[in-house]
Amino acid sequence: MSPWLNSCQRRFLHSLVLHRGFRCLTAVTNRRAELQLHSAVSRRCSTVQGEVRVRFAPSPTGFLHLGGLRTALYNYIFAKKYGGSFILRLEDTDQSRLVPGAAESIEDMLEWAGIPPDESPRRGGPVGPYLQSQRLDLYSQTAQQLVESGHAYYCFCSSQRLELLRKEALRTAQTPKYDNRCRHLRTDQVQEKLAQGASHVIRFRLETGVDPFQDLIFGWNRHEVAEVEGDPVVIKADGFPTYHLANIVDDHYMKISHVLRGSEWLISTSKHLLMYQALGWQPPTFGHLPLLLNKDGSKLSKRQGDIFIQSFQRDGVLQEALLDITTNCGSGFNTNRMGRRIDELISEFNPSKITTHSALLDLEKLPEFNRIHLQQRIEDEEQCNLLIKDLRGQIQQAHTTEIQDKEVLHEDYIRRVLQLRKGHISSLKELVSPLYAYLWVRPSFSSQQVAALTAEAPHVASLVLRLIEERGEELSVDQLSKDLKTLAKQTKATKYRELMKLLRLVLSGLQQGPSVAEMMVSLGPAEISHRFQKLLLLSDNN
Repeated sequence: MSPWLNSCQRRFLHSLVLHRGFRCLTAVTNRRAELQLHSAVSRRCSTVQGEVRVRFAPSPTGFLHLGGLRTALYNYIFAKKYGGSFILRLEDTDQSRLVPGAAESIEDMLEWAGIPPDESPRRGGPVGPYLQSQRLDLYSQTAQQLVESGHAYYCFCSSQRLELLRKEALRTAQTPKYDNRCRHLRTDQVQEKLAQGASHVIRFRLETGVDPFQDLIFGWNRHEVAEVEGDPVVIKADGFPTYHLANIVDDHYMKISHVLRGSEWLISTSKHLLMYQALGWQPPTFGHLPLLLNKDGSKLSKRQGDIFIQSFQRDGVLQEALLDITTNCGSGFNTNRMGRRIDELISEFNPSKITTHSALLDLEKLPEFNRIHLQQRIEDEEQCNLLIKDLRGQIQQAHTTEIQDKEVLHEDYIRRVLQLRKGHISSLKELVSPLYAYLWVRPSFSSQQVAALTAEAPHVASLVLRLIEERGEELSVDQLSKDLKTLAKQTKATKYRELMKLLRLVLSGLQQGPSVAEMMVSLGPAEISHRFQKLLLLSDNN
Protein backbone atom coordinates (compact mmCIF):
# COMPACT_ATOMS: atom_id res chain seq x y z
CA MET A 1 0.00 0.00 0.00
CA SER A 2 1.38 3.37 -1.00
CA PRO A 3 2.37 5.49 2.00
CA TRP A 4 1.82 8.70 0.01
CA LEU A 5 -1.72 9.32 1.25
CA ASN A 6 -3.21 12.61 2.29
CA SER A 7 -4.16 13.40 5.87
CA CYS A 8 -7.80 12.48 5.31
CA GLN A 9 -6.79 9.11 3.93
CA ARG A 10 -4.54 8.50 6.91
CA ARG A 11 -7.36 9.32 9.34
CA PHE A 12 -9.57 6.78 7.60
CA LEU A 13 -6.85 4.14 7.78
CA HIS A 14 -6.31 5.06 11.42
CA SER A 15 -9.97 4.39 12.09
CA LEU A 16 -9.59 0.99 10.42
CA VAL A 17 -6.70 0.24 12.74
CA LEU A 18 -8.72 1.21 15.80
CA HIS A 19 -11.71 -0.90 14.80
CA ARG A 20 -9.97 -3.95 13.38
CA GLY A 21 -6.58 -3.87 15.06
CA PHE A 22 -3.12 -3.42 13.62
CA ARG A 23 -2.77 -7.12 12.85
CA CYS A 24 -5.72 -6.93 10.47
CA LEU A 25 -4.25 -3.97 8.56
CA THR A 26 -0.84 -5.55 8.11
CA ALA A 27 -2.47 -8.74 6.91
CA VAL A 28 -3.57 -6.98 3.71
CA THR A 29 -0.86 -8.44 1.54
CA ASN A 30 -2.43 -9.52 -1.72
CA ARG A 31 -2.80 -6.98 -4.51
CA ARG A 32 -6.60 -7.23 -4.78
CA ALA A 33 -7.15 -6.52 -1.09
CA GLU A 34 -4.70 -3.60 -1.29
CA LEU A 35 -6.53 -2.07 -4.25
CA GLN A 36 -9.92 -2.52 -2.57
CA LEU A 37 -8.69 -0.82 0.58
CA HIS A 38 -7.05 2.03 -1.37
CA SER A 39 -10.27 2.48 -3.37
CA ALA A 40 -12.33 2.68 -0.19
CA VAL A 41 -9.95 5.25 1.22
CA SER A 42 -9.99 7.33 -1.97
CA ARG A 43 -13.81 7.37 -2.13
CA ARG A 44 -14.00 8.93 1.32
CA CYS A 45 -11.21 11.49 0.97
CA SER A 46 -10.22 14.50 -1.06
CA THR A 47 -7.03 14.57 -3.10
CA VAL A 48 -3.64 15.45 -1.66
CA GLN A 49 -3.60 18.82 -3.44
CA GLY A 50 -4.41 21.76 -1.24
CA GLU A 51 -3.90 19.87 2.00
CA VAL A 52 -0.13 19.60 2.00
CA ARG A 53 1.72 21.78 4.52
CA VAL A 54 5.38 21.00 5.10
CA ARG A 55 8.01 22.80 7.10
CA PHE A 56 11.75 23.31 7.32
CA ALA A 57 12.62 23.93 10.95
CA PRO A 58 16.34 24.62 11.44
CA SER A 59 17.94 25.98 14.57
CA PRO A 60 19.72 29.33 14.13
CA THR A 61 22.68 28.00 16.11
CA GLY A 62 24.62 28.11 12.84
CA PHE A 63 24.38 29.11 9.21
CA LEU A 64 22.62 27.10 6.50
CA HIS A 65 24.76 24.28 5.09
CA LEU A 66 24.29 21.72 2.33
CA GLY A 67 22.57 19.15 4.54
CA GLY A 68 20.01 21.74 5.66
CA LEU A 69 19.53 23.03 2.13
CA ARG A 70 18.78 19.51 0.92
CA THR A 71 16.12 18.99 3.60
CA ALA A 72 14.56 22.36 2.75
CA LEU A 73 14.69 21.55 -0.97
CA TYR A 74 12.84 18.23 -0.64
CA ASN A 75 10.18 19.93 1.48
CA TYR A 76 9.85 22.74 -1.06
CA ILE A 77 9.59 20.32 -4.00
CA PHE A 78 7.05 18.18 -2.15
CA ALA A 79 4.90 21.22 -1.36
CA LYS A 80 4.99 22.55 -4.92
CA LYS A 81 4.40 19.09 -6.43
CA TYR A 82 1.15 18.76 -4.50
CA GLY A 83 -0.02 22.36 -4.51
CA GLY A 84 0.78 22.90 -0.85
CA SER A 85 2.64 25.37 1.37
CA PHE A 86 6.29 25.42 2.44
CA ILE A 87 6.83 26.90 5.91
CA LEU A 88 10.07 28.10 7.49
CA ARG A 89 10.03 27.86 11.29
CA LEU A 90 13.08 28.73 13.34
CA GLU A 91 13.65 26.58 16.42
CA ASP A 92 15.51 29.09 18.57
CA THR A 93 14.71 27.71 22.00
CA ASP A 94 18.35 26.91 22.81
CA GLN A 95 19.13 30.54 23.55
CA SER A 96 22.66 29.85 24.79
CA ARG A 97 23.80 28.57 21.37
CA LEU A 98 22.21 31.15 19.07
CA VAL A 99 24.59 32.63 16.48
CA PRO A 100 24.04 36.35 15.75
CA GLY A 101 22.75 36.85 12.21
CA ALA A 102 22.07 33.15 11.59
CA ALA A 103 18.27 33.46 11.64
CA GLU A 104 18.24 36.19 8.99
CA SER A 105 20.91 34.41 6.95
CA ILE A 106 18.95 31.14 6.79
CA GLU A 107 15.99 32.87 5.18
CA ASP A 108 18.31 34.92 2.94
CA MET A 109 19.94 31.74 1.65
CA LEU A 110 16.61 29.99 0.98
CA GLU A 111 15.51 32.98 -1.06
CA TRP A 112 18.84 33.12 -2.87
CA ALA A 113 18.61 29.40 -3.66
CA GLY A 114 15.23 29.93 -5.31
CA ILE A 115 13.20 27.99 -2.73
CA PRO A 116 11.57 30.79 -0.70
CA PRO A 117 9.12 29.85 2.04
CA ASP A 118 5.42 30.70 1.72
CA GLU A 119 5.26 31.47 5.45
CA SER A 120 8.20 32.47 7.64
CA PRO A 121 9.41 34.90 10.32
CA ARG A 122 10.05 37.49 7.58
CA ARG A 123 6.98 36.89 5.44
CA GLY A 124 4.54 36.18 8.24
CA GLY A 125 1.50 33.96 7.75
CA PRO A 126 -1.77 32.78 9.29
CA VAL A 127 -0.28 30.51 11.99
CA GLY A 128 2.62 32.62 13.26
CA PRO A 129 4.71 33.62 15.00
CA TYR A 130 7.32 31.48 13.23
CA LEU A 131 10.02 31.86 15.89
CA GLN A 132 9.69 29.37 18.73
CA SER A 133 10.96 31.90 21.27
CA GLN A 134 7.78 33.88 20.58
CA ARG A 135 5.50 30.87 21.25
CA LEU A 136 6.52 30.04 24.83
CA ASP A 137 3.02 30.42 26.28
CA LEU A 138 1.74 27.76 23.89
CA TYR A 139 4.39 25.26 25.01
CA SER A 140 3.78 26.05 28.67
CA GLN A 141 0.03 25.52 28.28
CA THR A 142 0.57 22.21 26.49
CA ALA A 143 3.02 21.02 29.16
CA GLN A 144 0.48 21.88 31.87
CA GLN A 145 -2.15 19.94 29.95
CA LEU A 146 0.16 16.92 29.97
CA VAL A 147 0.83 17.29 33.71
CA GLU A 148 -2.88 17.57 34.52
CA SER A 149 -3.69 14.49 32.44
CA GLY A 150 -0.96 12.48 34.18
CA HIS A 151 1.22 12.18 31.09
CA ALA A 152 3.96 14.48 32.45
CA TYR A 153 5.34 15.41 35.84
CA TYR A 154 7.58 17.87 37.65
CA CYS A 155 11.15 16.73 38.19
CA PHE A 156 13.29 18.36 40.89
CA CYS A 157 16.48 16.32 40.44
CA SER A 158 19.60 18.48 40.58
CA SER A 159 22.19 18.59 37.82
CA GLN A 160 24.63 17.02 40.31
CA ARG A 161 22.36 13.99 40.78
CA LEU A 162 21.89 13.61 37.05
CA GLU A 163 25.67 13.74 36.56
CA LEU A 164 26.15 11.01 39.18
CA LEU A 165 23.60 8.83 37.34
CA ARG A 166 25.48 9.37 34.09
CA LYS A 167 28.86 8.49 35.58
CA GLU A 168 27.52 5.37 37.27
CA ALA A 169 25.95 4.16 34.01
CA LEU A 170 29.21 4.67 32.16
CA ARG A 171 31.13 2.89 34.93
CA THR A 172 28.91 -0.17 34.53
CA ALA A 173 29.00 0.00 30.71
CA GLN A 174 25.34 0.98 30.44
CA THR A 175 23.66 3.71 28.39
CA PRO A 176 23.14 6.78 30.60
CA LYS A 177 19.47 7.56 31.20
CA TYR A 178 17.28 9.19 33.81
CA ASP A 179 15.90 6.72 36.39
CA ASN A 180 12.43 8.35 36.45
CA ARG A 181 12.70 8.96 40.19
CA CYS A 182 10.41 12.00 40.30
CA ARG A 183 7.51 10.32 38.49
CA HIS A 184 6.85 8.56 41.81
CA LEU A 185 6.55 11.70 43.95
CA ARG A 186 3.21 12.16 45.75
CA THR A 187 1.07 15.17 44.89
CA ASP A 188 1.70 16.79 48.29
CA GLN A 189 5.47 16.43 47.84
CA VAL A 190 5.29 18.11 44.45
CA GLN A 191 3.15 20.96 45.74
CA GLU A 192 5.48 21.54 48.67
CA LYS A 193 8.54 21.79 46.43
CA LEU A 194 6.75 24.10 44.00
CA ALA A 195 5.66 26.32 46.91
CA GLN A 196 9.28 26.52 48.02
CA GLY A 197 10.27 27.71 44.54
CA ALA A 198 12.46 24.69 43.93
CA SER A 199 14.12 24.57 40.50
CA HIS A 200 12.41 22.04 38.29
CA VAL A 201 11.82 20.73 34.80
CA ILE A 202 8.79 18.95 33.34
CA ARG A 203 9.29 15.43 32.02
CA PHE A 204 7.04 13.41 29.72
CA ARG A 205 6.04 9.99 31.01
CA LEU A 206 7.14 7.38 28.47
CA GLU A 207 4.96 4.28 28.24
CA THR A 208 5.70 0.82 26.87
CA GLY A 209 3.69 -0.70 24.07
CA VAL A 210 4.44 1.83 21.34
CA ASP A 211 2.34 1.42 18.19
CA PRO A 212 4.19 0.91 14.92
CA PHE A 213 4.07 3.72 12.37
CA GLN A 214 4.61 3.72 8.63
CA ASP A 215 7.39 6.03 7.53
CA LEU A 216 7.05 7.24 3.96
CA ILE A 217 10.61 6.16 3.15
CA PHE A 218 11.70 3.60 5.75
CA GLY A 219 8.37 1.74 5.96
CA TRP A 220 7.01 0.28 9.18
CA ASN A 221 8.95 1.32 12.29
CA ARG A 222 8.64 0.92 16.01
CA HIS A 223 11.04 1.93 18.78
CA GLU A 224 10.33 0.96 22.40
CA VAL A 225 11.78 4.19 23.75
CA ALA A 226 10.69 3.50 27.33
CA GLU A 227 13.00 0.50 27.44
CA VAL A 228 16.13 2.42 26.43
CA GLU A 229 15.50 5.99 27.60
CA GLY A 230 14.47 7.75 30.75
CA ASP A 231 11.51 10.11 30.70
CA PRO A 232 12.53 13.07 28.52
CA VAL A 233 12.49 16.71 29.58
CA VAL A 234 9.85 18.71 27.71
CA ILE A 235 10.14 22.03 29.62
CA LYS A 236 13.59 23.07 30.85
CA ALA A 237 14.33 24.89 34.09
CA ASP A 238 14.49 28.21 32.21
CA GLY A 239 10.92 27.75 30.98
CA PHE A 240 11.94 27.02 27.39
CA PRO A 241 10.70 23.81 25.74
CA THR A 242 12.94 21.08 24.39
CA TYR A 243 12.80 20.08 20.75
CA HIS A 244 10.59 17.06 21.49
CA LEU A 245 7.70 19.15 22.82
CA ALA A 246 8.09 22.30 20.75
CA ASN A 247 8.18 20.54 17.40
CA ILE A 248 4.98 18.54 17.94
CA VAL A 249 3.13 21.56 19.35
CA ASP A 250 4.16 23.70 16.40
CA ASP A 251 3.44 21.00 13.83
CA HIS A 252 -0.04 20.58 15.32
CA TYR A 253 -0.97 24.26 15.50
CA MET A 254 0.66 25.05 12.16
CA LYS A 255 -1.41 22.25 10.61
CA ILE A 256 1.64 20.46 9.21
CA SER A 257 0.49 17.49 7.09
CA HIS A 258 3.86 15.88 6.33
CA VAL A 259 7.10 16.01 8.31
CA LEU A 260 10.06 15.41 6.00
CA ARG A 261 13.28 15.50 8.01
CA GLY A 262 16.65 13.78 8.31
CA SER A 263 16.81 10.09 9.16
CA GLU A 264 18.63 10.91 12.41
CA TRP A 265 15.17 11.75 13.83
CA LEU A 266 13.63 8.38 12.88
CA ILE A 267 14.41 6.84 16.26
CA SER A 268 12.70 9.74 18.07
CA THR A 269 9.44 9.49 16.14
CA SER A 270 7.88 6.84 18.41
CA LYS A 271 8.49 9.21 21.33
CA HIS A 272 6.79 12.03 19.46
CA LEU A 273 3.84 9.79 18.56
CA LEU A 274 3.38 8.97 22.26
CA MET A 275 3.07 12.72 22.89
CA TYR A 276 0.53 13.12 20.09
CA GLN A 277 -1.45 10.26 21.60
CA ALA A 278 -1.28 11.76 25.09
CA LEU A 279 -2.61 15.08 23.77
CA GLY A 280 -5.30 13.46 21.64
CA TRP A 281 -3.90 14.99 18.46
CA GLN A 282 -3.75 13.49 14.96
CA PRO A 283 -0.05 13.23 14.02
CA PRO A 284 1.28 14.24 10.61
CA THR A 285 2.71 11.73 8.18
CA PHE A 286 6.44 11.22 8.72
CA GLY A 287 9.10 10.72 6.07
CA HIS A 288 12.76 10.51 7.04
CA LEU A 289 15.26 11.45 4.35
CA PRO A 290 18.48 9.42 4.06
CA LEU A 291 21.69 11.17 5.06
CA LEU A 292 23.75 13.37 2.77
CA LEU A 293 27.37 12.21 3.01
CA ASN A 294 30.71 12.95 1.38
CA LYS A 295 31.56 10.79 -1.64
CA ASP A 296 33.73 8.56 0.59
CA GLY A 297 30.80 7.92 2.93
CA SER A 298 32.03 10.20 5.71
CA LYS A 299 29.72 12.71 7.33
CA LEU A 300 29.43 16.25 6.05
CA SER A 301 30.96 18.34 8.79
CA LYS A 302 30.00 21.91 9.60
CA ARG A 303 33.72 22.38 10.23
CA GLN A 304 34.17 22.04 6.47
CA GLY A 305 33.95 25.73 5.67
CA ASP A 306 32.95 25.04 2.09
CA ILE A 307 29.63 23.33 2.89
CA PHE A 308 27.93 26.54 4.00
CA ILE A 309 25.61 28.03 1.40
CA GLN A 310 27.07 31.50 1.85
CA SER A 311 30.48 30.22 0.75
CA PHE A 312 28.99 28.77 -2.45
CA GLN A 313 27.22 32.06 -3.12
CA ARG A 314 30.46 33.97 -2.55
CA ASP A 315 32.37 31.66 -4.90
CA GLY A 316 29.99 32.31 -7.79
CA VAL A 317 28.16 28.97 -7.69
CA LEU A 318 24.76 29.25 -9.38
CA GLN A 319 21.69 28.41 -7.33
CA GLU A 320 20.43 25.95 -9.95
CA ALA A 321 23.75 24.09 -9.95
CA LEU A 322 23.67 23.69 -6.18
CA LEU A 323 20.10 22.37 -6.20
CA ASP A 324 20.91 20.11 -9.15
CA ILE A 325 23.98 18.45 -7.64
CA THR A 326 22.22 18.06 -4.27
CA THR A 327 19.35 16.11 -5.84
CA ASN A 328 21.41 14.37 -8.52
CA CYS A 329 23.39 12.43 -5.91
CA GLY A 330 20.23 11.27 -4.16
CA SER A 331 16.90 9.71 -5.11
CA GLY A 332 13.24 10.61 -5.52
CA PHE A 333 13.10 11.51 -9.21
CA ASN A 334 11.96 9.77 -12.38
CA THR A 335 15.27 10.53 -14.10
CA ASN A 336 18.74 11.29 -12.86
CA ARG A 337 20.23 13.70 -15.38
CA MET A 338 22.37 16.79 -15.00
CA GLY A 339 21.09 20.24 -15.84
CA ARG A 340 17.67 20.21 -14.15
CA ARG A 341 16.19 23.51 -13.00
CA ILE A 342 13.75 23.79 -10.10
CA ASP A 343 10.63 23.51 -12.29
CA GLU A 344 12.02 20.31 -13.79
CA LEU A 345 12.91 18.95 -10.34
CA ILE A 346 9.30 19.53 -9.27
CA SER A 347 7.80 17.90 -12.37
CA GLU A 348 10.14 14.89 -12.18
CA PHE A 349 9.79 14.41 -8.42
CA ASN A 350 8.45 10.98 -7.50
CA PRO A 351 8.34 10.40 -3.71
CA SER A 352 7.98 6.65 -4.12
CA LYS A 353 11.48 6.58 -5.64
CA ILE A 354 13.19 7.97 -2.50
CA THR A 355 15.38 5.17 -1.19
CA THR A 356 16.86 4.56 2.25
CA HIS A 357 20.42 4.68 0.87
CA SER A 358 22.57 7.63 1.88
CA ALA A 359 23.24 10.19 -0.83
CA LEU A 360 26.96 10.50 -1.65
CA LEU A 361 27.87 14.04 -2.65
CA ASP A 362 30.88 14.59 -4.91
CA LEU A 363 31.63 18.32 -4.79
CA GLU A 364 34.43 17.88 -7.30
CA LYS A 365 31.65 17.63 -9.91
CA LEU A 366 30.18 21.01 -8.91
CA PRO A 367 32.10 23.00 -11.59
CA GLU A 368 30.60 20.76 -14.27
CA PHE A 369 27.08 21.34 -12.90
CA ASN A 370 27.80 25.06 -12.77
CA ARG A 371 29.09 25.03 -16.37
CA ILE A 372 25.88 23.42 -17.62
CA HIS A 373 23.62 25.84 -15.75
CA LEU A 374 25.70 28.87 -16.71
CA GLN A 375 25.30 27.86 -20.35
CA GLN A 376 21.53 27.60 -19.87
CA ARG A 377 21.46 31.10 -18.38
CA ILE A 378 23.51 32.56 -21.22
CA GLU A 379 21.06 31.04 -23.71
CA ASP A 380 18.09 32.65 -21.91
CA GLU A 381 17.84 36.32 -22.94
CA GLU A 382 16.46 37.60 -19.64
CA GLN A 383 18.97 35.63 -17.58
CA CYS A 384 21.79 36.67 -19.91
CA ASN A 385 20.99 40.35 -19.29
CA LEU A 386 21.45 39.75 -15.57
CA LEU A 387 24.76 37.98 -16.20
CA ILE A 388 25.95 40.93 -18.30
CA LYS A 389 25.18 43.33 -15.47
CA ASP A 390 26.95 41.09 -12.95
CA LEU A 391 30.01 40.58 -15.16
CA ARG A 392 30.28 44.29 -15.94
CA GLY A 393 30.52 44.98 -12.22
CA GLN A 394 33.22 42.34 -11.80
CA ILE A 395 35.19 43.75 -14.75
CA GLN A 396 35.10 47.26 -13.33
CA GLN A 397 36.18 45.98 -9.93
CA ALA A 398 39.04 43.88 -11.29
CA HIS A 399 40.37 46.26 -13.97
CA THR A 400 39.25 49.74 -12.87
CA THR A 401 42.39 51.66 -13.81
CA GLU A 402 43.58 49.47 -16.70
CA ILE A 403 40.66 49.66 -19.13
CA GLN A 404 41.67 51.81 -22.11
CA ASP A 405 38.49 51.44 -24.17
CA LYS A 406 35.09 51.73 -22.47
CA GLU A 407 33.62 49.74 -25.36
CA VAL A 408 34.44 46.57 -23.40
CA LEU A 409 31.77 47.51 -20.85
CA HIS A 410 29.01 47.81 -23.44
CA GLU A 411 26.21 45.26 -23.34
CA ASP A 412 26.74 43.95 -26.88
CA TYR A 413 30.44 43.35 -26.34
CA ILE A 414 29.93 41.43 -23.06
CA ARG A 415 27.06 39.46 -24.58
CA ARG A 416 29.30 38.42 -27.49
CA VAL A 417 31.99 37.22 -25.08
CA LEU A 418 29.45 35.20 -23.08
CA GLN A 419 27.94 33.59 -26.17
CA LEU A 420 31.39 32.56 -27.41
CA ARG A 421 32.57 31.21 -24.06
CA LYS A 422 29.38 29.40 -23.02
CA GLY A 423 30.04 25.74 -22.43
CA HIS A 424 33.72 26.47 -21.77
CA ILE A 425 33.53 28.37 -18.47
CA SER A 426 32.12 27.26 -15.13
CA SER A 427 31.65 30.70 -13.58
CA LEU A 428 31.69 34.39 -14.47
CA LYS A 429 34.69 34.79 -12.18
CA GLU A 430 36.83 32.96 -14.72
CA LEU A 431 36.29 35.80 -17.20
CA VAL A 432 38.02 38.31 -14.90
CA SER A 433 40.99 36.02 -14.25
CA PRO A 434 44.40 36.78 -15.87
CA LEU A 435 43.65 34.21 -18.60
CA TYR A 436 40.88 36.45 -19.96
CA ALA A 437 42.32 39.87 -19.11
CA TYR A 438 42.96 40.51 -22.84
CA LEU A 439 39.18 40.84 -23.31
CA TRP A 440 39.06 43.95 -21.14
CA VAL A 441 42.62 45.32 -21.11
CA ARG A 442 45.00 45.73 -24.06
CA PRO A 443 47.98 43.42 -23.58
CA SER A 444 51.64 44.37 -23.70
CA PHE A 445 54.32 42.46 -25.54
CA SER A 446 57.94 43.16 -26.47
CA SER A 447 59.85 43.26 -29.74
CA GLN A 448 62.01 40.43 -28.37
CA GLN A 449 58.93 38.21 -27.98
CA VAL A 450 57.88 39.02 -31.55
CA ALA A 451 61.37 38.44 -32.96
CA ALA A 452 61.51 35.03 -31.30
CA LEU A 453 58.55 33.96 -33.43
CA THR A 454 59.10 35.60 -36.83
CA ALA A 455 61.21 38.08 -38.77
CA GLU A 456 58.27 39.22 -40.89
CA ALA A 457 55.98 40.71 -38.26
CA PRO A 458 55.13 43.85 -40.33
CA HIS A 459 54.04 41.64 -43.22
CA VAL A 460 51.86 39.52 -40.96
CA ALA A 461 50.32 42.64 -39.41
CA SER A 462 49.50 44.01 -42.87
CA LEU A 463 47.89 40.72 -43.91
CA VAL A 464 45.69 40.65 -40.79
CA LEU A 465 44.66 44.30 -41.20
CA ARG A 466 43.73 43.68 -44.84
CA LEU A 467 41.73 40.57 -43.86
CA ILE A 468 39.75 42.45 -41.21
CA GLU A 469 39.03 45.27 -43.63
CA GLU A 470 37.70 42.79 -46.20
CA ARG A 471 35.53 40.93 -43.71
CA GLY A 472 33.96 44.08 -42.27
CA GLU A 473 31.85 43.93 -39.10
CA GLU A 474 30.57 40.38 -39.57
CA LEU A 475 33.15 37.99 -38.17
CA SER A 476 32.60 34.32 -37.48
CA VAL A 477 34.86 31.74 -35.86
CA ASP A 478 34.45 29.19 -38.66
CA GLN A 479 35.18 31.66 -41.46
CA LEU A 480 38.16 33.21 -39.67
CA SER A 481 39.65 29.76 -39.01
CA LYS A 482 39.66 29.16 -42.76
CA ASP A 483 40.94 32.68 -43.47
CA LEU A 484 43.89 32.27 -41.10
CA LYS A 485 44.96 29.05 -42.82
CA THR A 486 44.90 30.91 -46.14
CA LEU A 487 46.77 33.83 -44.60
CA ALA A 488 49.52 31.49 -43.37
CA LYS A 489 50.26 30.49 -46.97
CA GLN A 490 50.94 34.15 -47.82
CA THR A 491 53.91 34.40 -45.45
CA LYS A 492 57.39 33.64 -46.73
CA ALA A 493 59.31 32.24 -43.78
CA THR A 494 56.75 31.89 -40.97
CA LYS A 495 55.23 28.48 -40.36
CA TYR A 496 51.55 28.13 -39.40
CA ARG A 497 52.44 27.19 -35.79
CA GLU A 498 54.61 30.31 -35.26
CA LEU A 499 52.02 32.47 -37.01
CA MET A 500 49.32 31.35 -34.58
CA LYS A 501 51.65 32.02 -31.64
CA LEU A 502 52.32 35.52 -32.96
CA LEU A 503 48.63 36.29 -33.48
CA ARG A 504 47.84 34.99 -30.00
CA LEU A 505 50.63 37.10 -28.50
CA VAL A 506 49.41 40.28 -30.21
CA LEU A 507 45.76 39.63 -29.34
CA SER A 508 46.18 38.48 -25.74
CA GLY A 509 49.81 38.72 -24.62
CA LEU A 510 49.52 34.99 -23.78
CA GLN A 511 50.32 31.66 -25.36
CA GLN A 512 47.17 29.89 -24.17
CA GLY A 513 43.41 30.40 -24.11
CA PRO A 514 40.60 30.14 -26.67
CA SER A 515 41.32 29.69 -30.37
CA VAL A 516 42.82 32.67 -32.20
CA ALA A 517 39.68 32.90 -34.34
CA GLU A 518 37.46 33.09 -31.26
CA MET A 519 39.71 35.74 -29.71
CA MET A 520 39.33 37.83 -32.85
CA VAL A 521 35.52 37.48 -32.94
CA SER A 522 35.33 38.38 -29.24
CA LEU A 523 37.45 41.52 -29.65
CA GLY A 524 35.75 42.70 -32.85
CA PRO A 525 37.22 44.36 -35.98
CA ALA A 526 38.09 47.74 -34.43
CA GLU A 527 40.04 46.28 -31.53
CA ILE A 528 41.82 43.72 -33.73
CA SER A 529 42.95 46.55 -35.98
CA HIS A 530 44.15 48.59 -33.00
CA ARG A 531 46.26 45.71 -31.68
CA PHE A 532 47.87 44.92 -35.03
CA GLN A 533 48.56 48.62 -35.68
CA LYS A 534 50.53 48.42 -32.44
CA LEU A 535 52.52 45.52 -33.90
CA LEU A 536 53.30 47.61 -36.98
CA LEU A 537 54.46 50.54 -34.84
CA LEU A 538 56.61 48.27 -32.71
CA SER A 539 58.24 46.84 -35.84
CA ASP A 540 58.80 50.33 -37.33
CA ASN A 541 60.56 51.46 -34.16
CA ASN A 542 62.97 48.61 -34.39
